[in-house]
Amino acid sequence: MAVTGIPCSNDGGRVRRIAALALGLALLAAPLLGQADRGSRGARAARPLIVFMSDFGTLDDAVAICKGVMLGIAPDAEIIDLTHQVTPYSIAEGARLLARTAPYYPAGTVFVTVIDPGVGTSRKSIVLKSKRGQYFVLPDNGLVTPLADRDGVAGVREIANRDWLLGHSMSSTFHGRDVFSPVAAHLARGEDWTLAGPVVTSLARLEIPHAVTDERGISGSVVALDGPFGNLVTNISGEAFGQLGYAHGEPARIRLDGAELTVPFVATFGDVPAGAPLLYVDSRGLVSLAINQGNFAQSHAVTPPVALVIYRK
Repeated sequence: MAVTGIPCSNDGGRVRRIAALALGLALLAAPLLGQADRGSRGARAARPLIVFMSDFGTLDDAVAICKGVMLGIAPDAEIIDLTHQVTPYSIAEGARLLARTAPYYPAGTVFVTVIDPGVGTSRKSIVLKSKRGQYFVLPDNGLVTPLADRDGVAGVREIANRDWLLGHSMSSTFHGRDVFSPVAAHLARGEDWTLAGPVVTSLARLEIPHAVTDERGISGSVVALDGPFGNLVTNISGEAFGQLGYAHGEPARIRLDGAELTVPFVATFGDVPAGAPLLYVDSRGLVSLAINQGNFAQSHAVTPPVALVIYRK
């Protein structure tokens, strides 16, 4: 039985012509699609960054309120939480975390840091621009001391521009909401940072203790705990420790908060059995003490700051 319809030969030719036309259109569109994709990636890369740190904790609404203020002014900003678990009122801890984190972010990043036991007093609220091109919005209470010493200061402005604040009725106890968050958002939106207010010529400084090396060894201190693990973070650099003569695998003699201990110097946790102590140089280049799969701070009842001496070999 004959089948009526379009002849097979004509149908095949039409299919080939359509396929060729589609291929041509695809080749013509490919550069445009590539440009659009690159443009999309560029737009994502150009999204302004705000890095937010506080001692507010996350049990109540303070962090969410501050983020709402920022996004209300700079809706395109990406807000990254450094941490909100800074020990309450610990300017030294906030300063250490801020200085440690900033090098991993690009120029133009805005850091807003609220560890502010002097809120509502005569202490200044400031914007500092570092020589790396980053901005730091925070109280003038020493928080930027280690960062400024390392990265340099391009300029400092006191926050006095009322157009950059949250309304005209400002709380004396929540500058995180009313001052630091809106100012950070204005900067993230690309506004001229010098409009924040008048030039500041001197900053409050944090007194930072430094380790001292002598004929006995190195005298320093435990300055913090490493996350939930209970590792002890010290102010003794790996470079300074290297001058004491210890090789990996050798026992190091230490005096921790008055107690004499001997702890093996190793490269990493797995170099000692589970439950055993170790002394190592951490990812920051600082001497640390830990227990493999344990908690050194709890085992030795250590609450920073405490004195630490590492004796020469």
